Amino acid sequence: MAVPVIDFSTLNGDKRGETMALLHEACQKWGCFLIENHEIEGKLLEKVKKEINSYYEENLKESFYKSEIAKSLEKKQNTCDIDWESSFFIWHRPTSNIRKTSNLSEELCKTMDEYIEKLVELAEKLSELMSENLGLEKEYIKKAFSGSDGPAMGTKVAKYPECPFPELVRGLREHTDAGGIILLLQDDKVPGLEFFKDGKWIEIPPSKNNAIFVNTGDQIEVLSNGLYKSVVHRVMPDKNGSRLSIASFYNPVGEAIISPAPKLLYPSNYCYGDYLELYGKTKFGEKAPRFESIKNKANGHY
Repeated sequence: MAVPVIDFSTLNGDKRGETMALLHEACQKWGCFLIENHEIEGKLLEKVKKEINSYYEENLKESFYKSEIAKSLEKKQNTCDIDWESSFFIWHRPTSNIRKTSNLSEELCKTMDEYIEKLVELAEKLSELMSENLGLEKEYIKKAFSGSDGPAMGTKVAKYPECPFPELVRGLREHTDAGGIILLLQDDKVPGLEFFKDGKWIEIPPSKNNAIFVNTGDQIEVLSNGLYKSVVHRVMPDKNGSRLSIASFYNPVGEAIISPAPKLLYPSNYCYGDYLELYGKTKFGEKAPRFESIKNKANGHY
């Protein structure tokens, strides 16, 4: 099975309807997809990856292989509750802490700031397209995620180092993501990312041509009333390569109140007799208007 690929260059032409349908299906049936032609310059993405890789080599690699994680794996001790990864987290929105992160150069900070500015635009575009596909107002997801300064944005920078015993450990254990829309700039050579679909683990290949890999988190599942699923995924370590992962999270702010979009909910707390009365008048019509009508009545709208 191939992961769906969304070509953003088709969203303004004759193929828009087809592309929107593909995005809707990807969100419903996969919970993940690739975005091509997203208009973030390849030169910028390559610079981000190069500088993060250099930072890891200079500041994190040696300490990782001296860590308790590495020692426990060498001794072949119980590794079921550890992750074979070297990572750190940066907040960008509502406020940034990137310049408080240890040993990050000013050049790397500037590059990440430029990248995130473009990525926020892409995340907001995605949130609008998802809202449209769900039949909601264009800014529904953005507003649901927002505080006074808009949604939150943070990045988990991770390296999954070469692993001497990959059969004994996970790079990152099985999980769903807690937040909203996750945009991943990943390694173009070393594999390892896997998603669980239809009872099987599907390998996600390294991203070519700087495609952005996207998956939806738990809050999108809640907002969509289960129409869009967050999906279980993991990272498998590699014996011969060190995998780069730059995962940015377009999330609700901490104080955001999350609930399913009322428009997507089935009617509830209604009198069955009222439903039967309406059914008698509309039996041979579509059921969706009937559900909407009984929902409005149960909510006291008429």
